[in-house]
Amino acid sequence: MTDTKHATIRYTGMRVGIFVACLAVVTGLAHLGLIPAGIGTSNPLWLIALAILISSPISFMVLSRQREAMSEQVGGAVVRTRQRLHANRTMEDDVDDAARAPVPAQGDAAGGEDERRGEGTGASAEGGASGVAATGKRD
Repeated sequence: MTDTKHATIRYTGMRVGIFVACLAVVTGLAHLGLIPAGIGTSNPLWLIALAILISSPISFMVLSRQREAMSEQVGGAVVRTRQRLHANRTMEDDVDDAARAPVPAQGDAAGGEDERRGEGTGASAEGGASGVAATGKRD
């Protein structure tokens, strides 16, 4: 397991521990009659709700350092993940750009220029295979 998972488990365990301690205290106080045991048959729900109400601010104050430390660990993991994703994305872009790069024409430079201008001996895109230019004159 990673440190972030350990911190999360430890933090959750502490919160549950605080809740269980509050539930035990509330149940003991209700058993002694110092607080109402509930309304009608709602004894367990009343005690659980009261324990949640009491344990929430306690865990907020007591576990603030652990929450901050866990937040820094998670934030660091998010930054590292974003950096890896960016590196992978740019690596794919470099490979794609290299694959799409124009391949230089083989042969002599003069022949290559003539073919690009449409003055070569081969068929042009507009003139077809006859070698007759659009004006009707032969090359």
